[in-house]
Amino acid sequence: MQGEVSVSGAKNAALPSIAATLLTEQEVFLENVPHLGDVCTMLNLLMRMGTQVERPTPHSLSLRAERLTSWEAPYELVKTMRASILVLGPLVARFGRARVSLPGGCSIGSRPIDLHLIGLERMGAQIELKEGYVEAECRRLKGNTILFDISTVTGTENLMMAACLAEGRTVLENAAREPEVSDLAQLLVSMGAHIEGIGSGRIVIEGVKELKGARRRIIPDRIEAGTLMVAAGITKGDVLIRGGIPEHMQILFEKLREAGMTIQIVDQAIRARMDRRPSPVNVRTLPYPGFATDMQAQMMALASVGRGRSMIAETVFENRFMHINELMRMGAKIRVAGSTAFIQGVPRLSGAPVMATDLRASACLVLAGLAADGVTSVSRVYHLDRGYEGMEQKLSALGARIERVSD
Repeated sequence: MQGEVSVSGAKNAALPSIAATLLTEQEVFLENVPHLGDVCTMLNLLMRMGTQVERPTPHSLSLRAERLTSWEAPYELVKTMRASILVLGPLVARFGRARVSLPGGCSIGSRPIDLHLIGLERMGAQIELKEGYVEAECRRLKGNTILFDISTVTGTENLMMAACLAEGRTVLENAAREPEVSDLAQLLVSMGAHIEGIGSGRIVIEGVKELKGARRRIIPDRIEAGTLMVAAGITKGDVLIRGGIPEHMQILFEKLREAGMTIQIVDQAIRARMDRRPSPVNVRTLPYPGFATDMQAQMMALASVGRGRSMIAETVFENRFMHINELMRMGAKIRVAGSTAFIQGVPRLSGAPVMATDLRASACLVLAGLAADGVTSVSRVYHLDRGYEGMEQKLSALGARIERVSD
């Protein structure tokens, strides 16, 4: 594949930013918002609560939560997207109450919300679990020191939003450091929040009585950028990717260079070139700034056509190897021992009908199809639409023979 492509806004930055608009009665204007299934779900949730939502352009949003008519996030919406839990902190902080459905199970792991609830209780909220819902009440949250025993992105985001309107100081220790967390923090600062330690593992928030409206541009999606880089690598291509932020992708750059990819920053764009089969790589997923679990499946697709034996260890989610059986249907040679996969590269994969089990697995199978002989049919691509905007159009523009078909 060859050519030039642009990266969309980051889903994982857009979702908490949309939830943060519940913290103020004034308008919040967001730009570079990706048009994705998960974004539509979050907007439907806020509109059901009474938020006024307008879309002046395909990638911008005007949101105003001046008066809410409901403080409930119902099961039928939350079950389709776990990030819906991000409305919990803002609702309790501003309105003193919330009723949010428990997210339930997840195909890639349990991802419990215990840390969200423990943090809110430490800030004074009364929390009950009733009939599958979290019910939280508090006249006004009070700042406290909260130590996360494991790094949690949505937990950090939820409690950081809640702390903005709490009385006094809140300290989040072992906070998640992902760029999407920092992007949310910058939005909150522009709304009038007092936050220190952005981008570090210790975030300090001094609560204020109210927040104001703001305008913010969502950061580019580093996972989409990485997926496009792997697409260049798996097809021995030369692709210029515009819109990515290289500083957010350093460990990925390192691993792709180990695999033999030439990576250059050209005119504020990322040029990814590969002219041979990938070399073996060893990867261990870790919270940021480690190797992102959201890039694990794509990296496995690349290793499947490598020149030797690669190893990928998944340490973040316990069930994130479900794409392996589908890759093996395409001729990949993979052995799993616990949370580690050993991949013996093959010269070519073979096209086959495969089924996506989650968002990143769907991207993995599309990438594998680019490198396979014959036709690969990926079903359940609604998973892909949750996190990639127009992926087939972008790949087609780079020379891929790919199309979306109806059942």
